[in-house]
Amino acid sequence: MTERPEFFRFHTDKKAGEKAPLPFADSEYQARLNGLRTAMDEAGATAVVLTSMHNVAYYSGFLYCSFGRPYALVVTEDAAVILSAGIDAGQPWRRSFCDAITYTDWTRDNFWRAVLSVTGPNGVVGYEGDHLTLMQRDKLEDFLTPITMVDLAPATMRQRMHKSPAEIALIRAGAQVADVGGYAIRDAVKVGAREIDVAMAGRDAMELEIAHRFPDAEYRDTWVWFQSGLNTDGAHNPVTSRRLKRGGILSLNTFPMISGYYTALERTLFLGEVDAASLKIWEANVAAHEYGMSLLQPGISCAEVTQAINAFFAERDLLQYRSFGYGHSFGVLSHYYGREAGLELREDVDTVLEPGMVISMEPMLTLPQGQPGAGGYREHDILVITEDGNDNITGYPYGPAFNVVE
Repeated sequence: MTERPEFFRFHTDKKAGEKAPLPFADSEYQARLNGLRTAMDEAGATAVVLTSMHNVAYYSGFLYCSFGRPYALVVTEDAAVILSAGIDAGQPWRRSFCDAITYTDWTRDNFWRAVLSVTGPNGVVGYEGDHLTLMQRDKLEDFLTPITMVDLAPATMRQRMHKSPAEIALIRAGAQVADVGGYAIRDAVKVGAREIDVAMAGRDAMELEIAHRFPDAEYRDTWVWFQSGLNTDGAHNPVTSRRLKRGGILSLNTFPMISGYYTALERTLFLGEVDAASLKIWEANVAAHEYGMSLLQPGISCAEVTQAINAFFAERDLLQYRSFGYGHSFGVLSHYYGREAGLELREDVDTVLEPGMVISMEPMLTLPQGQPGAGGYREHDILVITEDGNDNITGYPYGPAFNVVE
């Protein structure tokens, strides 16, 4: 009987084919790993076990699909290895910058045996405290028997907050794809159409545009939230089969995903006409949006931007309708995996904006049902912080002049 291995390298003898083109050059991934190894040295870590989708993708190029199985990128002083499940065969190696080991499910916890084969025992092991579950932390300790463990999640987040020129180029392309989706949605809006019909028009347009711009990419996870009426009150409300009504408030939200990189376009629209009460709230939110974008300059902190916009709304007796922070970082992120929480426009975030950061401005006011102007109003642009200001990379127009759709 053939012995069943605990883990192996699928790509030996060309069984996995050749390496596929990645979103970035090898030099980009090597620079990222160099930055990670600097953080490891500062923390005294001999190895780091990265388990989140965003960090595995950021440092290796491989975006995993876990389906209940653990995945990791293990980095030591001289190695970087993807740990992936047998169900994925050679794809993790093809779609990564580095080496890859496949673990089998013949025996429980072969994942950790494979990790141990890279880290060795009795080291100082870095991990992601905001991602590793209690169960998996216990297994890490049981199998790797570390001298101690250090949380490197904050250091990796700080590294991801500063975008390279190549990252900014990809994010800029994503913003342009989001605009394509926005125009397709605007064209699909009509009385009686369902939210789902309009959303599909925007999604399809973006997926075709991504395939045109990035013929060597993997295509996954691009989506649209298109909301109407009552369904606009939450920024993340799913699409429904609600039918559009004349005079109704609409919320356009396009989200192209390109190799793990998310961008977004969000706009308030009205169908056919907008009543006076709604127009007043909409125009106030647009004014806050423009004011907020003017504040996004190098040297100002996230908290300072937030307090300034709070004061703007308070002067207009609208602050009580604000529903969340005013913006967040962009890069390797998605609605189901992480983003840089240290770069969000909130009162409790003191991060100072620096050139190379990418951040949104997205004020939202939500007025409850039964009140004049009821609904959710949101505008969203993506801005790159530059040496002397910012560069708005969103092109789709905002405001009543363009977005009252006949």
